[in-house]
Amino acid sequence: MRGRDDGKRLGAAELGGEPGERATLVQFSSAFCAPCRATRRVLGEVAAMVPGVVHVEIDAEARLDLVRALGILRTPTVLVLDADGTEVRRATGQPRRADVIAALGEAL
Repeated sequence: MRGRDDGKRLGAAELGGEPGERATLVQFSSAFCAPCRATRRVLGEVAAMVPGVVHVEIDAEARLDLVRALGILRTPTVLVLDADGTEVRRATGQPRRADVIAALGEAL
């Protein structure tokens, strides 16, 4: 997973996260994406294990505005946001659980 250093903040409401969460795992998916299903499972498991972390899945086709604004080029793409909505890491493709947990360490 790689970080993004542009300082752009994303609102929890804009991405479907909950106010007061410590970190948000935002997954951009598409309907016929097999790795998206596996990514959903991994992120859901990590969010369930780590207090204060929420997983939000966004249909890339339904939210082309966000896809364009955030430079999402493929699915799945996962953004790790801290409590302020700042993107601290980004990954494309199916992430490994260990990588997601490590990225959360930067966000928490």
